[in-house]
Amino acid sequence: MAIHPILEAPDPRLRTISTPVDGVDDALRTLIEDMFETMYDAPGIGLAAIQIGVPKRVLVIDLQEEEDEEGKPIRNPRVFVNPELFDPSEDYSVYNEGCLSVPDQYAEVERPALVHARWLDEKGEKHEEKLEGLLATCLQHEMDHLEGVLFIDHLSRLKRDMVLKKLDKARRARRAA
Repeated sequence: MAIHPILEAPDPRLRTISTPVDGVDDALRTLIEDMFETMYDAPGIGLAAIQIGVPKRVLVIDLQEEEDEEGKPIRNPRVFVNPELFDPSEDYSVYNEGCLSVPDQYAEVERPALVHARWLDEKGEKHEEKLEGLLATCLQHEMDHLEGVLFIDHLSRLKRDMVLKKLDKARRARRAA
């Protein structure tokens, strides 16, 4: 397993539309393990393969919402290969989203509150499930990456420009330190 560098906006590779995975094999499972290790190290709750420079339709999520007796997050890793969304609800929810590719920047984004999803897991098994809450939001956010879309693309031009300026300022400050 390996921790990979995470691409940051405005890296043009983040605008790449990811290609479907032909089959689940050992190479893909290694990529998935690396993605989890990278995501946990960042730390984050979701990561699309394109965020580490691999333009494949693969993403990983672990909301880590529950904690054990010691207050440590309980891991519940989920793998989505070739995910598809259908039949979104007409009701929307708003979450204050962030992104490992837009570090330390957050903004409220409105998305369907409930979605139906189909995908393969790391064993190549098919799944279909109705998702809601943070999991639905996170899946939609990560699936946007597969289409070359960042959460800031859902913001007004003014807000998006402000986020990108803050990101650039933070990046310059890190380099100067």
